[in-house]
Amino acid sequence: MTYSQRLHVMIYLFTLFLCGCDIQNSTSASLPQTVKPTSYSQIQQVFDQFDYRWTTLDRGVPDITVHNFPADLSTVPNVKQKKHLFFLSLLPMVLTQNEKVMQQRDQLQQLLAQYDKEHTLSARDNDWIKRLMKEYRFSHDPLNNSTHRKQLVSRVDMIPTALVLAQAANESAYGTSRFAQLANNIFGEWTFTPGTGIVPKGRPVGETYEVKKFSSLNDSIQSYINNLNTHRAYSKLRASREMMRSNQQPLQAFYLAEGLLNYSTRRDAYVTEIQTMISYNKLSQLAQLERRKKSTFVANAFVRTPSKKISSNHRSIHDYL
Repeated sequence: MTYSQRLHVMIYLFTLFLCGCDIQNSTSASLPQTVKPTSYSQIQQVFDQFDYRWTTLDRGVPDITVHNFPADLSTVPNVKQKKHLFFLSLLPMVLTQNEKVMQQRDQLQQLLAQYDKEHTLSARDNDWIKRLMKEYRFSHDPLNNSTHRKQLVSRVDMIPTALVLAQAANESAYGTSRFAQLANNIFGEWTFTPGTGIVPKGRPVGETYEVKKFSSLNDSIQSYINNLNTHRAYSKLRASREMMRSNQQPLQAFYLAEGLLNYSTRRDAYVTEIQTMISYNKLSQLAQLERRKKSTFVANAFVRTPSKKISSNHRSIHDYL
């Protein structure tokens, strides 16, 4: 290691000491950067170290994973700062999950083309397709039936970043809702397995659903994308997305939001609210973002039990505009 490299390492180690962060795998430039914050200032300190902010997104998105939203997120004094902190926290993980899906889509299409040419696949490739079908809850034959093939391919596709961020902001009150805080659930997903989630206040008598618990925000994002890609309630969204693909158009989050009628009992009003959040926050501009070439360190603060009770009231979009 050269003198300048050693000096660089000493400077950032000293900076981390000052900000009260624990260090993990700090010399790796390729590992994801994991933050487990107990305060929003810890997230901001890590973002500052990477010069990662709304105005520097043209330089790309660093590989940072925010494990959870801290209990004091609701105390951020500036609304714009709170929104940017929320969006920037989720953005790298959304890119990661969509990249994974697109890799699956590419491999699926390659194997289907190979099958058409050779009329057979290796045992390993067949097993891969079976695992993919299980993940996307698809039970029909995609190899020999063109209709079923198109149906499977239409499921294995990304959800535009703007749509993910707008729904996350709406469903979690920008990370401050009870379920976002206690269950890392930022999309309001349910579970019908008793005891595996959080019982929502005011749940009607006789109902058994609970709000699903996730071990991390990243897991919540992954589950949400899979939900939109597999549940029959969002077949219209998938059909619209596949039409855009067929017409060689970019995926437009604003119009795909029309496929979310069944996401909320508010139906059309909910769709309009999501579209308004996409437009007002200019989230569609994030569609072309790419990752940065390098990351330099990992900051990891210990998770503590929130000491403040977070309101469970769902907030209106007007609270944020």
